Amino acid sequence: MRLLSLFSGCGGMDIGFEGDFFCLKKSINVNKHPEWMGEDSGNWVRVAPTIFDTVFANDIRPDAKAAWVSYFDRRKEDANAIYHLESIVDLVKKSKNGISVFPDNIEIVTGGFPCQDFSIAGKRLGFSSTKSHNGEKLSVDEPTTENRGHLYMWMREVISITEPKVFIAENVKGLTNLGDVKNIIEHDFSEAGHGGYLVVPARVLFAPDYGVPQSRERVIFFGFKKSALTQKAKEALVKTIIPVEYNPYPEKTHGDDLIPFVTCADAFIDLLEPEFSNDLSQNKYSKAKYMGVHCQGQTEIKIDSVGPTIRSEHHGNIEYRRLSLEHGGKLKDELIAGKEERRLTVRECARLQTFPDDYQFILKKTEYNKNVSASDAYKIIGNAVPCLLAYNIAKNLESKWKLYFKED
Repeated sequence: MRLLSLFSGCGGMDIGFEGDFFCLKKSINVNKHPEWMGEDSGNWVRVAPTIFDTVFANDIRPDAKAAWVSYFDRRKEDANAIYHLESIVDLVKKSKNGISVFPDNIEIVTGGFPCQDFSIAGKRLGFSSTKSHNGEKLSVDEPTTENRGHLYMWMREVISITEPKVFIAENVKGLTNLGDVKNIIEHDFSEAGHGGYLVVPARVLFAPDYGVPQSRERVIFFGFKKSALTQKAKEALVKTIIPVEYNPYPEKTHGDDLIPFVTCADAFIDLLEPEFSNDLSQNKYSKAKYMGVHCQGQTEIKIDSVGPTIRSEHHGNIEYRRLSLEHGGKLKDELIAGKEERRLTVRECARLQTFPDDYQFILKKTEYNKNVSASDAYKIIGNAVPCLLAYNIAKNLESKWKLYFKED
């Protein structure tokens, strides 16, 4: 199924939707999904591939494209040509001017439209964002539908142009308690295309429920092309309680009476300290000084629990892998063993986001990208959808595809 990816970043959603990547064995509930288990490699397992293939991706960050291309170059014939380093606004305008931009025969569109304006960690300007679609500053008295808070509308334009059978949009949990923003977005998405889309009420998914070792919460929107749905699917998807066999939201695999959440200790298994590692992403970590508990990002992770949400806008204040005793560190055995106070490495953040270890974030300059530094890497990792959360969504959708849609 041909997939068009918007606001792709470094590709967490794309990796998850294609599958065939290594993740922790503890992150897969084999009792519920034995068919997901592929190549077994000790503590790790390569999950089964899906039916989806990313044929178009886009973002405005050169560092995100560089990392995406570096990974997908091993999987696709011309990853560099697939990824379009351009604003979605400009791409839509080109398409409407008769330029061939988007591929034909798109079955599914995914996109995590920018979340900074809806996040409780930001100013929460929502639709009144003062940032433009290409990241530049706008005047406060310059209202425009091309601001960052309205970019979901441009995602809707792409959906209207490509007419996929289904779309999936992702954003921060904070969007759901920002006035009637969620309802407005659901309504606007429903009017995409010629016949409209059946938009299922958005839900917040808690990443640890799906084997992700990170306390990340994300709101997910599903929209189904009305004219493509079977009659039974139409009837099921509008019910207050959607029957399990038609529910697009994946069932939990971890927690409660299932299997335990995956912890930081699980995620960091086999990682050497930065000074001993050959992995460039494990070598790099923020050297920002300890600023006291009153500042963001000055806490030590709870090693035997799920990790903190990996933030994009941390300004170097990424959480600590361990603090010194002087600063309240609790990992005494590690400190006694001579391990020093330091913040999370790039690789540790990537592990908490369930990126596979063969995804390298620290890149040297090539003919199509600038350097990707540790600071860049933290930002693009923090912006990403956890690969395994996306995989759960993809495999659930894959398993119900024939129930949802009429045969072509």
